[in-house]
Amino acid sequence: MFLLNEIKDSLLHLAFPHVCECCGTDNLQAEHLLCLRCLSSLPTTNFHLHANNPVEKIFWGRIAVTCATAQYYFTKESMIQHLMHQFKYKGNKEVGIYLGKLMGWAIAESNRFSTVDALIPLPLHKSKEHKRGYNQAVLLCEGISTILNKPVLKNIVTRPEKTETQTRKSRIQRWQNMKGKFELTDASAIESKHLLLVDDVVTTGATLEACGKEILKAKNVQLSLATLCFSFH
Repeated sequence: MFLLNEIKDSLLHLAFPHVCECCGTDNLQAEHLLCLRCLSSLPTTNFHLHANNPVEKIFWGRIAVTCATAQYYFTKESMIQHLMHQFKYKGNKEVGIYLGKLMGWAIAESNRFSTVDALIPLPLHKSKEHKRGYNQAVLLCEGISTILNKPVLKNIVTRPEKTETQTRKSRIQRWQNMKGKFELTDASAIESKHLLLVDDVVTTGATLEACGKEILKAKNVQLSLATLCFSFH
């Protein structure tokens, strides 16, 4: 029986090879999309373990944030950029959920996020979500949720107005571009909760700040933030 199972697994591997998303090796564990070598090469920040980390400092004096973290440093032409491109623009949802699980495992290591009640994905405008087919922040939340066993609350905050891309804007322009672009639609669903707002990348923090301000309009809410990447600017 053991031999038959081995033969079946080998045939399945030939038909549907399970290879590393970055280097292509087939030497990786079944539950992982990255081999150990690529996994250990990702530029981890360890921000989740430290108060007053660079992500939290972004929001000082701007918005009341309990804790904030970013899993990886973002650099161009890097492994993490390749992975982000896969799940944001190439329709590889599995990569997004897997990266969310990596975020979840890191957050679970830290007692700083232990009182989080639920996850909120940063919303996309309907037209952008329709064009892409999904919201990448939802994929990250789904991955985090499987590790932390916390619910994902969608449509609590919406993005009724379409905004221009933030890529080439200054810090002040980014803030002006995002001001008033989010709407809290169900305040009663989040009253007295500690919420973790999730997005793929933080640069100036303008988008997260604008969305976070809407969330904080609900009564007795605590807000924390988690992103996949931290981008220098």
